[in-house]
Amino acid sequence: MLSLGGGGIGQVWGATSRKESVATVVEALDHGITLLDLAPGYGDGEAEAVVGEALVGTVPSGIAITTKYRVGNPKPGVARAAIEQSLDASLRRMRVTRVDLMFLHNMIIPDEAVGDLPGTPVSLFRDEVRPAFESLVADGRIGAWGLTGIGVPETLISVLAETPRPGAIQAITNLLDSPGGLKRSPGPASPRAIIAAANRNGVAVMGIRALQAGALTASFDRAIDSTSAEATDFARAAPVRELARELGLSMSTLALRYALSMRGVSTVILGVKNRAELRQSIDAAHAEPLDADLIAQIDRLSVVAQESEGAR
Repeated sequence: MLSLGGGGIGQVWGATSRKESVATVVEALDHGITLLDLAPGYGDGEAEAVVGEALVGTVPSGIAITTKYRVGNPKPGVARAAIEQSLDASLRRMRVTRVDLMFLHNMIIPDEAVGDLPGTPVSLFRDEVRPAFESLVADGRIGAWGLTGIGVPETLISVLAETPRPGAIQAITNLLDSPGGLKRSPGPASPRAIIAAANRNGVAVMGIRALQAGALTASFDRAIDSTSAEATDFARAAPVRELARELGLSMSTLALRYALSMRGVSTVILGVKNRAELRQSIDAAHAEPLDADLIAQIDRLSVVAQESEGAR
């Protein structure tokens, strides 16, 4: 299952126009996409404004919308009002009165890591952030709340086992298991362990970074810092890129089909910025699932790439 993310239509992944972004949203819904995953940070509100224009203030039956907020580490007693203020602004831009999911859009970190890592201390999450989300659910302003599954895996896995549980978690879902530039903490990102923990606890998984911000495509269509995590991942993916050529597939198609084949993932979020990219993604989703042998081959190539990078 595919969902439409706000990164592309918010011009995070390269330039497009408001007109093309609106047309992309409309066509995505025509193709049966039922989830629009948005955030204020996608183009400084642009993605949410695009959806407001595309839907003209009326959400069709069966369509779900999300938004997000970076709580960070505010002083005690501040988080709830800040979350509500962000939600109010998002609802205005989208011209709606509620969203189906609102995500904490930053890491949850151990209390002892405050000062060393950015994010929301787990005690603040438990004492203020989670109760604020639960209150918004009770008020009918959001259908459920969720987590962005980046950061300290052990902390996320611990929170996923607690109640009340999130409705969903967004987890890295790509063939390199790489969060790229989203990585903010030391140690392995362990996205598959996070996905497994979500599955054990009945939390839906929304796959993000299927193309790793363009690193899992044939080439970048925007300027990239040669020292960035995305540039590093692009180089690491060279063996899989060669395999895609041998198979007669584009790298982006193979990478997306791989993400769609990953177990325990309910939906994969597309970061497309125009209708041409959307159509390519729809075609990839309609193709046969990758067979187990091909997945294993890709996994071997990905491990070789990671070991090669680690040896440098």
